[in-house]
Amino acid sequence: MYGPKHFDESHIDVMHGLIGTHPLGTLVMHGAAGLSADHIPFEIAAPASDAPFGVLRAHVARANPLWRQGGQQALVVFQGPGAYISPAHYAEKAISGKVVPTWNYAAVHAHGTLRAIEDPAWLLALLERLTARHEGTRAMPWSVHDAPRDYVDQLLKAIVGIEIPLERMQGKWKVSQNRSQQDQDGIAAGLADDPFAALMRQRRGA
Repeated sequence: MYGPKHFDESHIDVMHGLIGTHPLGTLVMHGAAGLSADHIPFEIAAPASDAPFGVLRAHVARANPLWRQGGQQALVVFQGPGAYISPAHYAEKAISGKVVPTWNYAAVHAHGTLRAIEDPAWLLALLERLTARHEGTRAMPWSVHDAPRDYVDQLLKAIVGIEIPLERMQGKWKVSQNRSQQDQDGIAAGLADDPFAALMRQRRGA
């Protein structure tokens, strides 16, 4: 990923935060048929001795040939909020007119070697964590154990876990750091309640 230094994000906790908030990743691998991409919700675990940037975990359908590529390098792309930036937001527009549109965004690229995991206990624990996370804000959260156990056991046989210990991560927060403070203020004001305005304010406060 092309990344001018002023857009770089190297803090692991910040990159993990984006993954936690936007967990649907695009898993890219190169197999016998060439490049393939799968869209999968992941969880991110803390760094470990064999994973200095953390560990990504998820599951796929057993019918998906992706899991059979265990031992191969994988790239997972996570996309945070983004926004079109109009020249109308820039203070510089009224001064020189030397402004053009752009697109701002935050993204994380995570690299590691894929492992396939078929252990039912591991898979069940993963499903319990994922469900607890995504159901947790509901008034009456659903639990895996709300479904009949034999039904859950049957479904566990139809999925395979994947785990990617991360060897490298690259974060890019393009939030107009290359513009003047006046222009950045104008963008934040122009975007108003857009989620990207909140990201800009958070970045500027960091």
